Amino acid sequence: MMLRDWNPSIKGLAIILAVILLSLTFDPVTPLLALAFTILFTFGLGRVPWRKWLLGFAPFLIMGFGYVWTALLFPRSADPAASAVLWQWGSFIVTEATFHQALSLGLRVLIFSALSLIFILTTDPVRFMLSLMQQCKLSPKWAYGILAGYRFLPFFKEELRILQHAHRMRGVERERGWKNKLRAWKRYAIPLLASAIRKSERVAAAMISKGFSGRRDRTYYTELRVTWKDWLLLALLLGGITLCYYLSWKLGYTQWYRGQL
Repeated sequence: MMLRDWNPSIKGLAIILAVILLSLTFDPVTPLLALAFTILFTFGLGRVPWRKWLLGFAPFLIMGFGYVWTALLFPRSADPAASAVLWQWGSFIVTEATFHQALSLGLRVLIFSALSLIFILTTDPVRFMLSLMQQCKLSPKWAYGILAGYRFLPFFKEELRILQHAHRMRGVERERGWKNKLRAWKRYAIPLLASAIRKSERVAAAMISKGFSGRRDRTYYTELRVTWKDWLLLALLLGGITLCYYLSWKLGYTQWYRGQL
């Protein structure tokens, strides 16, 4: 069973439990081992293109480096004698405790991001909404409303491109500077708003004509069920993270979170 076939509600539950489990520790080894396991879990069962994964992971990698650098510049403990000094350049001192704290903080960002990418890159939005309605009992009015809004986003992008081309054909040059761009967005706002209203009316009329009433006891063309395979993947993810805890504990690096931030 691949991650794309995993029931979205159970998948979301597994990701949330994994994040809670990893938030209990604050050492660099446990999240590093969990990050390696999560990457293997993603590529082994998710069949995610590595270019797409790197594109989604790169911003969080930069964010994690920023957290590490900030923690090194502004350590929680200002007493350099409290720990062994690893590196010193003038008044800038990096102690062993500060380095471990900064590395732990950066790796926490990376592991939480990698877990989130499992859900983002392997979950179909339609299946996710169907699962929320069928397994989590979300109101169909909310679910279909969110899904309709999500489907509108590509149309708005295309209509904005058409408006920009139409303005250029009429002699309006590309805007330079943030003030001119702000004026241009004001010109685009009215046509886009009018188009959004027309599309929402059409969608509402189509849903009413198909008998949509928002009742929870409705039938579905695609029914999603929770099987033993879904629970097996949940156990595999949480079991792998538990194994990372065990390896870190055997190596003597496990340190529980006690308000170090």
